[in-house]
Amino acid sequence: MKIYDVPGFPNPLRVRIALAEKGLTDQVEFVKVDLLGGEHKEDAFLAKNPSGTVPVLELEDGVYISECTAITEYVDHLDGKPALTGATPRDKAVIHMMQKRAEAELIDAVADYFHYATPGLGPKIEDGKKTVWTGRDAFGRKQGDRAVAGMRYFDQILRDQPYVAGDQFSMADITVLGGLVFAGFAKLDVPEDCTALSAWRTRVQERPSVKAA
Repeated sequence: MKIYDVPGFPNPLRVRIALAEKGLTDQVEFVKVDLLGGEHKEDAFLAKNPSGTVPVLELEDGVYISECTAITEYVDHLDGKPALTGATPRDKAVIHMMQKRAEAELIDAVADYFHYATPGLGPKIEDGKKTVWTGRDAFGRKQGDRAVAGMRYFDQILRDQPYVAGDQFSMADITVLGGLVFAGFAKLDVPEDCTALSAWRTRVQERPSVKAA
């Protein structure tokens, strides 16, 4: 298998954590994409993923899988013992529900803030986004507020349970952690009163898979 990604970026980090959790890191060849150089916009990369985003998983039969959730689903089921995406119907439903909330209310909101309300990755990458409409900056700031509200939501969740989707570490935890990493990069601080979220982050960052990724 091959993973096309950019080391240290939030979404690639999510897949790298999943691979490490499953003990599959050494079975993957990582191919670095020159994002700042615009490689993700070139025809060769768009043939792998028309969305032009990383990461992308290439299977041995030549199939390409993009989107972190889909890649995590795939690697989680390789050994027939899914842990990150749920083994029972109930666990699957709860994990996917929280996964969707983690994306919509945190990591995607942070991404919109970063790309529309800050210089982002610089004019070569961002100009296409920043010229879409005149209200882009206000939209970006609103998404920043939404991301902070998402932090407060997950703080409340984590006051009552050890992990985002319940008693076990899951794909949803990985996504929330990726959102917080992205927020730090975008200079969106976690509110000081989100003590449960901060304690959870400290604890999760000690997992071997997170350290490895």
